[in-house]
Amino acid sequence: MNEVLKNIRTRRSVRGFTEKRIPEETVQAIVEAAVYAPSAMNRQSWHFTVVHNREKIERLAQAIGSQIGREGYDFYRPDMLILVAAERENQNGQLDSGCAMENIMLAAHSLGVGSVWVNQAKGICDEPAVREVLTEFGLPSTHVIWGIAALGYATEQPEEKPRAEGTVNYVE
Repeated sequence: MNEVLKNIRTRRSVRGFTEKRIPEETVQAIVEAAVYAPSAMNRQSWHFTVVHNREKIERLAQAIGSQIGREGYDFYRPDMLILVAAERENQNGQLDSGCAMENIMLAAHSLGVGSVWVNQAKGICDEPAVREVLTEFGLPSTHVIWGIAALGYATEQPEEKPRAEGTVNYVE
């Protein structure tokens, strides 16, 4: 099996991370993969916010946790977050962001870094307490978050789970 297909088939969501820091060159490679994702009409209206600071991750987690009623919320304690946002007015922003999220997670996996897609900010990024933190992080007010990639080194490798059957039709 070729390496790309093997990478796709072996990536799993990680929900437990070690304290080990992701090296800067690895961070840059993951972010570059996001930038190279496809986007509708090549608009590239996304904005990537890399948060590689545990105190700032905790601050965002507290704001989101308070908003969704989950005290102690912590994004699974990753080393890093990548907030994937797109221009609010871009009708394809969610789709473009999904492509970027997939590139982030596959690139991370290929480099030995675990990841999980976090959705909690999706509908609440404009709530005042959450937006205040996002503004401090440099996220433009014209953008909404469509996904957050929590990244770090896995405490353990998740088991492979069976894939749903009957979800593909072939028409010749």
